[in-house]
This record gives sequence, structure tokens and C-alpha cells, in this order.
Amino acid sequence: MSEILTLKFETRIEELMRLQSEIEQLGEREDWDPALVFHVNLAVEELATNIMSYGYSGGLHEFEVILNSEPDHLTIDIWDDGQPFDPLTEAPEPDLDATLEDRRIGGLGIYFAETLMDEMRYEREDGRNHLTLTKRRV
Repeated sequence: MSEILTLKFETRIEELMRLQSEIEQLGEREDWDPALVFHVNLAVEELATNIMSYGYSGGLHEFEVILNSEPDHLTIDIWDDGQPFDPLTEAPEPDLDATLEDRRIGGLGIYFAETLMDEMRYEREDGRNHLTLTKRRV
């Protein structure tokens, strides 16, 4: 089976529940393995949270998530018109060896997304951030 799902969200934290629900419903329709649903939900939620928390200087804005479920892989495109930010080169490396007391709060979301996905690409297009995630289904 194959399905493309295009979703728009406001930069409100309450939207994360709707995002999670849409991913779970797509996974059910496309017969995804439960681990795939978990990985996609965690990666996309972390990246969406970063857009909501750091992408804009204030006010409500919209961002877009496009999920393309193919038989052998899943592609996720995330678009926002927030501040330019390449998470692959600009995000600080997390200190995974630090103790919990010494570790700063946050900073693991992008690391989780990179670890859970098979590929992550970033580009700035037409004044928008465009992040592409790919995950094999086999």
C-alpha cells in the first residue's frame, strides 16, 4: 500500500496530540510495525516541539508535515517558515557521557531523530526550513 498524508499544524503544544494521533492512524492503515510507529512519533514530535519552542519569536504560526508511506520506506517532510536552522550542523552535540546532574536540560530531540531515522536532510527553500526524514520499513 502507499499513502501520502499532508498535515498542517499551529505552533501550539496541544497540536502534538493531534500529530501523534495522525501518525498512529496512518501506521494502522498502512500496517506499520509498532516499532516504526513509535520511532516516527518520537522523531517527529521532537522536531515539531523544536519548531514550536525555538522557530519563532512569538505568535501563532503554521508548519507542515507530509508523510509518504511506501511499501519499503517512509519519507517525512517537515516545512516551517521560522528562523533558518539546520539541525544537522547547528544543533549542539549532546554530552551522552555526562551524569544526569551534569547534563543540561533538553538537547536530545535532534539526536533522537537522527538516531531513529535512516536518513535526515535539511535545506532552506523559498524562505522555509525543509527537513526530510527517511525510514526503511523492512
